[in-house]
This record gives sequence, C-alpha cells and structure tokens, in this order.
Amino acid sequence: MEENRLHRAASTRKQQQTIGSTIATQPAASTTLDPGCVAGIDIGGTNLRIALADMAGSVIARSSSAISGVRGPDAVIELVKDGLHELLQKVSAPHGALNAVGVGAPGITDVDSGIVIATSYLMGWRDVPLRAMLEDAFNTPVIVDNDVNLAAVGEHWMGAAQGVRDFVFIGIGTGVGASIVLNGAPFRGAGWSAGEIGYMLVPGTPEVQANHGEPGALESVIGGEGIKAQWHKVWQADATELPKDLTATQIFHHALAGDLLAQSVLERTARMLADAIYNIHLILNCPLFILGGGVGVHPALRAATEDMLTRLNMRSQPQLTTSALGVDAQMIGAIREALDVAAVRSVLPAGKIADGE
Repeated sequence: MEENRLHRAASTRKQQQTIGSTIATQPAASTTLDPGCVAGIDIGGTNLRIALADMAGSVIARSSSAISGVRGPDAVIELVKDGLHELLQKVSAPHGALNAVGVGAPGITDVDSGIVIATSYLMGWRDVPLRAMLEDAFNTPVIVDNDVNLAAVGEHWMGAAQGVRDFVFIGIGTGVGASIVLNGAPFRGAGWSAGEIGYMLVPGTPEVQANHGEPGALESVIGGEGIKAQWHKVWQADATELPKDLTATQIFHHALAGDLLAQSVLERTARMLADAIYNIHLILNCPLFILGGGVGVHPALRAATEDMLTRLNMRSQPQLTTSALGVDAQMIGAIREALDVAAVRSVLPAGKIADGE
C-alpha cells in the first residue's frame, strides 16, 4: 500500500508542476481599461502577492515579493502601495482607474469593520484597521477578509469547487486554517473565527491551549513551521543522509523519493490532518475538502491523508482534492470580492459604501 500510494503521489506531482499558473496574465499592451480595474492582494506570512484585473476578472498584471523580514502593518502597507503603484504604471492606468481592492490577511478578520483582529505570523498585527488604512492610501473602496476564506471564494469561482455549494478549504502554508463554505458562501462565525482549525486538538497535538494570535496546537505540528520542527526532532545524522535544515515541501519531496525518516514525518502529518478532516466532516457532512496553500497542495500529503481517511472507515468519506488555483487562490478570491464591491459601488450614491450602507 505504501509503495502504491507514493507512486500515485509522484505521478500527481508531475501533473501539478504548473500549479498556480492556471490564471493567465494578459499582456499589458493589449489591455483596455476604459471601465477601470480592480486589485487583489494576498498578504501571506512570508510573501505579498498583488494582481490587477480588468472588470471581467482577467488578470492583467501581477507581482510577488518576500515579506518574511517585514514587521508591522505600516511597513506592509508601504509595500502594498509601492507594488500597486508599479502595476498601475505597468498597464499605463491612473490611480483613478482602480474601482476596488480586495485584500486577504492571514488571521481572524472582522469583514464588516475591515479590522484584522489577530494573526499568528505577522508580528504586531492586533486590531489593525486594515480597510481604513488602505482606503486612505488608495481612495477607493476596500474589502478585507481572512486569506483562507478568499482562497475558498477563488476555488468556488474558478477552481476545484465550481458548482459545489458546501465544501471546506484547508489552507496549509506557514500556518493552518480552514474556510467553511455553506450554501455557496463562507461561514465566518459570530466572532469571525470560524475555521480556525489551527487551534484544534487532535491525538498527538500539544494539550496546552494556545492564545489567539499564537500558533495553535494543530498548526504547531502540521503547519509549515510545525513540519520543520517535527523533522528537527527526529533527525539524526546516522538515520538519514538528508540535511537537518529542510522545508516542509522538501521533506515531502524526500518522502516520495523513499527516505524513511521523511516518510515518518509525512505519515504523522497526514494522520493528524485526517483526524481533523474526520471531525469536521462529522459535524458539517460536507462532500468536498480542498487542500491548499504552499504545503497543502503537495501531492504526497493528499495521497497519505486519503489513505488515513480510508483507514478511519468513515460512513461517507468525502472527496479530498488539491487546489486547482494553487498559490493564486487567495489572490483570485480577493479579485472576486473586489469585483463584487465595485459592482455595488456602481449602483450606490457616492459615500454610501464608505458609510457602510
């Protein structure tokens, strides 16, 4: 079974080498922006991705930059301003052509007020009025949402969840989070923290409950940093020829290649992820779970998790698939929400959106 699963995962990996390139960028020279454009921004734990799209949703320009050393919301806002300005210049569009901006933040986010309440991987981000800051910077309507919710919106719009009304998107990158989509829309919860599965307790996770804004029990084991910590804990020079300093995806690559120590880390990660999916499925009975994020899309993780779910002998095992949009999912979801805001703006009198009406 082990050999078959790893062979299946290796085959899937070859098919997914172009993950994230599904959304083609149109050449700037052929772009017509008479009705204006929107922007989608994905503020990740380690990367900042920005895209401009026309009013039909086609991406016309994009950029990506590392922000792992950047601290504080003000510094990130400056990077967003500079990046968006460069993209507008690239397509020869004035700032007035920007009809709306959608932004994803990696943490608990109050969508109504546009405030990022807490996040575990952006230092200094507590109760940050991100929408107000960006609206002041761009003088255009802005919508701010949790990044995993935006990934689910993107998958529902043009990805793996097209035509599916109820599903769960699980994002595994630097951290871990989920978006619960019911009747075609993200369910955010009374306190905006629905889907914060990084704090879930399953067998094998630390039993000390983390505070919000800190990595939770599940995230501390199966998030990108948690997988690296697992590797450091089991690594011994006489047990493997691999170096001690590996990323989560590198560990999974080596598991596919047959390294036994790497396979043990993959198995433990998959077992805990399968337990989490099992528990969520018992409550929601959603037919589809999508794995996304830089770590979550790895085919070795999907294959190993599928095997673990099969072993749990579920009464109705849900379909498990990987994101069709890859690392672009959050950005595409941000574009979708920006288009919705722009559509509302076009039919409301001036000032109504800013007033929250």
